[in-house]
Amino acid sequence: MQDLTKDILELVRRTSTDLPADVEKKLRESYAQEADGSAAQGALDTILQNVELARKNSTPICQDTGTPLFYVHYPEGMSTRKLKKMITDAVVEATKHNYLRPNSVNAITGKNTGNNSGDEHYPTIHFEEVDEDQPLTIDLMLKGGGCENVGIQYKLPNTNLGAGRDLAGVRKVVLDAVHQAQGKGCAPGVLGVAVGGDRGASYLASKETLLRQIGDENANPELDAMEKQITEEANGMGIGPMGFGGKTTVLDTKIKGLHRLPASYFVSVSYMCWAYRRRKMTVQNGEVIYE
Repeated sequence: MQDLTKDILELVRRTSTDLPADVEKKLRESYAQEADGSAAQGALDTILQNVELARKNSTPICQDTGTPLFYVHYPEGMSTRKLKKMITDAVVEATKHNYLRPNSVNAITGKNTGNNSGDEHYPTIHFEEVDEDQPLTIDLMLKGGGCENVGIQYKLPNTNLGAGRDLAGVRKVVLDAVHQAQGKGCAPGVLGVAVGGDRGASYLASKETLLRQIGDENANPELDAMEKQITEEANGMGIGPMGFGGKTTVLDTKIKGLHRLPASYFVSVSYMCWAYRRRKMTVQNGEVIYE
C-alpha cells in the first residue's frame, strides 16, 4: 500500500494556508457589495488581505486552525487502519511545521497532547468504502471553535418559534440560528443544514453538506430554492461581517434531508466561518491530485 503520509501533510498545509478559490471569489463579491468606507467593507478588506498573506507565506489563515475533519472514500480492499495511521502521522507532522496549532486537549484531564493527536476521535476521520476501481479521495475540513460554538440543533415542532414539522418550520429555525449567532462565529459564514436523522446523524450530515462548493445547486429543486431563500433572508437581517452591520452575513446555505423516525424531527445547523478551509486530494494509479 502506497505511503501517503507526505501527501496528506501537503493536503493539511494547503487546507490551512490557502483558502479555496470559490470562497475567496464570494468574499470579493461581498466586499464590492458593501458600502464604501463602511465597517463591513473594512472587515472584509482585512479578511482578504489576511487570505493573501497566508497564501504567500504558507501560514495558517486563522490562529484557530480548528478540528481536522477527514472524509475518506477508499477503494475496496484498502486498509483503513493503515490510512488512519498515515492521516494521524501527517497531522502530527503538520503541527510540528506550524500548519496546525496544537489544539487537542483531553476533556477529562485538561492535558494537551501537544501534537494534535487523541485517543480515538482526534483527528476526526470518517471512512466509507467505494468500488475497487474507484480512486481514493480524502476531503479535509478545518473547523474552528468559534463557528463550531454557534452550531445548534432544533427539535420540531418548536412552539416558541412557531415552527412546525415542515420546510417552513425548518426555515424559521435556521434563520433563528443566524439571529442567535449575531457577530459570533466570524461572519460572513456558510450554513450547513441537515433535516431529519437521529441527533448524531443529523449533526454529521450538517457538516458533510459543507463539502459542497459555494454557488452550486442542490439536486433537489425544493431544497435548492430554500437554500437561496435562507441566504437572502439571512443577509437581509443586516448583521454583516463580524456583526458590524452590512449586507453580507451568510455567503451560502447548504441543506440535506435524511430519513427519520416518526417520533423525531431534528434540524441541525453547522455554521462555518469565513475561513472556510476545505480541500480534497484524489489518488489513482499512484498519482496524487489536489483540488
